[in-house]
Amino acid sequence: MGTGAIVTAVIGLLVVGLVVLTLTRAVRIVPQARAGIVERLGRYNRTLNPGLSLLIPYVDTLKPLVDMREQVVSFPPQPVITEDNLVVNIDSVIYFQVTDPKAAMYEIASPITGIEQLTVTTLRNVIGGMDLEQTLTSREEINNVLRGVLDEATGKWGIRVNRVELKAVDPPASVQETMEKQMRAEREKRASILTAEGFKQSQILTAEGERQSAILRAEGDAQSRVLRAEAEATAIQKVFDAIHAGGADPQVLAYQYIQALPTLAQGSSNKVWVIPAELSRAMDTLGAAFTKQQPASTDPAAQSLPPSTEHSQSDG
Repeated sequence: MGTGAIVTAVIGLLVVGLVVLTLTRAVRIVPQARAGIVERLGRYNRTLNPGLSLLIPYVDTLKPLVDMREQVVSFPPQPVITEDNLVVNIDSVIYFQVTDPKAAMYEIASPITGIEQLTVTTLRNVIGGMDLEQTLTSREEINNVLRGVLDEATGKWGIRVNRVELKAVDPPASVQETMEKQMRAEREKRASILTAEGFKQSQILTAEGERQSAILRAEGDAQSRVLRAEAEATAIQKVFDAIHAGGADPQVLAYQYIQALPTLAQGSSNKVWVIPAELSRAMDTLGAAFTKQQPASTDPAAQSLPPSTEHSQSDG
């Protein structure tokens, strides 16, 4: 093989390599959720969307692809001074998304650094107007303020801040210890109050139960007495009706009264027995009854004789 053939072969290889390089620079494929910035002779020309695109070799230049997906950036804890001069460390997380690839490419050199510094500055401004208690209890308010400030500032960068979260707000160790003691004392106080309230309710319920029980017992006793009184009244009424129905006269009643006297006198504790005044009236009634039942004698001599003389005459 001669020298001419070698030169021809080398030139052919160079031409083939140049063609391949040209085609490679002319045909570009942009993946999904990416965007490409094309510069023509150093100036912005157009934005490539996902898919196959053709460029002018050696004239058009494709810049690094821009990620259009939502991104999450966690910033290290930043020391911030509160209104009551306490230093707290705040750890934040930013969720952002590129909405304009051209602005994100040309408006700011380092978007992540810009967002971080803006977040730190905004945090110091917001937390500086709050005391420690407000800082610990107002996370949602701080998130909303941060999101509004960051979204407004990053809008011209072609970036939208979707969400801002405070992962941790760490006060100094001495303050944490004091807060733990305070919370422990507060929990013990609430436990004591709940115990006292429970004991109070228990005493109230017990007293209420005893009162209801006493009321029910009194009502039962009253009803029992009423029923006994009604039963006794009914019995007396039946006896009274039976006596009237049988036509009992005063003599029979007096006799029954005298028969009941021995029962009244019974009992080991009866040392003195007082004869009631009704006894004399009952005796008078019985005496009058027996006097009426005996026939009157017409012989004056017989009336003046003693009983023994009568019996002796009748025997003779």
